[in-house]
Amino acid sequence: MGEAIFGGEEAAALVAELRGTFSTGKTRSYEWRVTQLKSIVKLVEEREDEIVQALRSDLNKPEFETVKTPITTFPSSAEIVADPLGVVLVISAWNYPILLSLDPVIGAIAAGNAVVLKPSEIAPATSSLLAKYVAQYLDASAVRVVEGTVPETTALLEQKWDKILYTGNGRVARIVMTAAAKHLTPVVLELGGKSPVIVDSDVNLKIDSLKCELEKFYGTEPLLSNDLSRIVNSNHFERLVKLLEEDKVVGKIVYGGQRDKAQLRPKPLAAYLFTNRKDVKDKFVSTISAGGLVINDSSIHLAVHTLPFGGVEESGMGSYHGKFSFDAFSHKKAVLYRSFVGDAPARYPPYTQGKLRLLKGLIGGSIFGILQALVGWSNYTAATKAKTA
Repeated sequence: MGEAIFGGEEAAALVAELRGTFSTGKTRSYEWRVTQLKSIVKLVEEREDEIVQALRSDLNKPEFETVKTPITTFPSSAEIVADPLGVVLVISAWNYPILLSLDPVIGAIAAGNAVVLKPSEIAPATSSLLAKYVAQYLDASAVRVVEGTVPETTALLEQKWDKILYTGNGRVARIVMTAAAKHLTPVVLELGGKSPVIVDSDVNLKIDSLKCELEKFYGTEPLLSNDLSRIVNSNHFERLVKLLEEDKVVGKIVYGGQRDKAQLRPKPLAAYLFTNRKDVKDKFVSTISAGGLVINDSSIHLAVHTLPFGGVEESGMGSYHGKFSFDAFSHKKAVLYRSFVGDAPARYPPYTQGKLRLLKGLIGGSIFGILQALVGWSNYTAATKAKTA
């Protein structure tokens, strides 16, 4: 009888099973994570001889090289250097055309990159303003603005960039990511979608009072108000009209609220909860997956620059704002500084049992074990195993 074949059906069942486990919240538990990590340590410790044999069989790797020890880097010091990525592309959106343009540009410049900004053509006045004044105020040899529509954006995406940050919708994001994949260019995608709002039953939400407050804000004729922003084009207008015409919006739910888990919406860019109960807040934060959460307000997390702003799954990938913009456009370069003084001969071939015992003594952190190895006591390894058993 031949070996079982692992195909598409088996792979789908495997993923479904693991998603089922994840949906129970089991893997979120601190205790579960610690237990599993300790189990990995136990596996490596208890199966050390088998690991050594397998590495010898596959790679002819000496036992000496399977032992992880700080002696290989001693004496040394290390640091993390934030390295600029190079030349980056920022494709901005229409709904916050200044903020969503300059915020990532600031991070990219702070990280030491050269930048091309492509503002949204749907906000033409802002796009023109940015093109004019970025050229006037900033170094045009390193920071440029390209205006235009689809042809100009397509021409930009055909180039090799060191990172692309796009703000917009999922359809265009797939085009951006496809273009980036040709050059293995990393991306940050900040996408939209519906941001659900949950109002707990303990919140005293009075519809009549809310209507009165809105009338105070915008008057009885909101279309005449200068304090209310407008939708920028007919496509977005029609899109929002369709949302308002959905059954769940047109109708008024007074009882029920049935749900089907199989029809869950993609993870949103943001989700909002209004409640006074701590247990509801805690459950919301621990179980709702979204780009960001706001409790007892909406949208204001966008203005807090100590918080990252970005989506998850269909609402995007990566994040920026404040220091997170700097991080988004930097590579964390690991740098290790060695000295020629104090090098340890034990790390070099020929590998001997004495050297191996010394390394294991160093790993164990036992002065007695190190002394045993130095004087050549061959029973150190057996004693160590007996002690840890």
